[in-house]
Amino acid sequence: MDTDDLKQFLSQLFPPSSFTPYLSHPSLTPALYFCAFNILWTYVAGEITGNFSQVDRVWTFLPVIYTAWFTLWPVWNGEELRTRGVLMLALQITWMLRLSYNTFRRGLFSLSDEDYRWPIFRASQHWLLIKVFHFGFIAVTQNFLLLGIGLPAYWTLFDPPSPLQTSDSILSVLALLLLLLEFTADNQQYAYQSFKHSSGKPGAIRWPGARQAWTEADKRRGFVSRGLWAWSRHPNFACEQLFWFVQNLFPLLGSPTARPLLPSTIPYPLTPILPSLCLSLLFVASTAYTESITLSRYPEAYKAYQARVGKFSPGYTVMKWFWLGVTGKRERVERLVWGEAEEGEAKKQR
Repeated sequence: MDTDDLKQFLSQLFPPSSFTPYLSHPSLTPALYFCAFNILWTYVAGEITGNFSQVDRVWTFLPVIYTAWFTLWPVWNGEELRTRGVLMLALQITWMLRLSYNTFRRGLFSLSDEDYRWPIFRASQHWLLIKVFHFGFIAVTQNFLLLGIGLPAYWTLFDPPSPLQTSDSILSVLALLLLLLEFTADNQQYAYQSFKHSSGKPGAIRWPGARQAWTEADKRRGFVSRGLWAWSRHPNFACEQLFWFVQNLFPLLGSPTARPLLPSTIPYPLTPILPSLCLSLLFVASTAYTESITLSRYPEAYKAYQARVGKFSPGYTVMKWFWLGVTGKRERVERLVWGEAEEGEAKKQR
């Protein structure tokens, strides 16, 4: 595929005409100014303090602020609220409460705390690359992404007020289910990390959805591999990405304005879900870096975990189970991922 073919393919996926609605509403300009303000202060604060988690501290709030701005715009301008926007805002507030709770208990709301990956990154890279990365990726890219995932509510401003549809009910149930699974995954991870860093005896930490009886063998392994984490190496990240895809689908499936954008030179141009696609690219890159750190700390066990459990999809985990059985490697891999803990627990019971 040459350059011209690639340009044609991308223009089919993201038709230029389908970007027009994103640029034509007066509510967008204040949101862009607010985004620029957030880029500026998070970058300056990070440079002054040497702490790169400034965006992390406001990640839990900014998407909801953008969504609330677009949702309430009609009220501030004497128009009728869009019910679909209100529903999306309510779901995002639920998302915010879950993430804020998890961020609080991990200590990231503390001005002195920082994501454990940033010191490792700074220690391994040239100072100039660190400066460029801090501004270009952490401050600029992440803040634009936070604005982008608030754009589904912006789409609703191009529709006349209308009642909710069946698609809205289905997507609401799906969004709540994803939040419940993500909350469960967070609790399992936090329960494991709490046990791992404690000096207490092995046992169960009673967090909701995280009632595994952790053992010393689990602690030695170094990472959680039970519960939802036995089906996905990052179940919380998988649910997070899917939640924002569902948010994009609200206006895409229920909006009479968005639907005419669907037929194009290919069946389904992807412009309406572009923000979620960009968010997924961020998660893929971030997850790869996170796993490289874990792999360096626990090379044998984590390599086995990667061979046995899919990165995001439980379906891929089933495929790995089948393939390891065919190749005769399943027993050894599962012993590294779960067997040592099971043997430790058996000895304890005896």
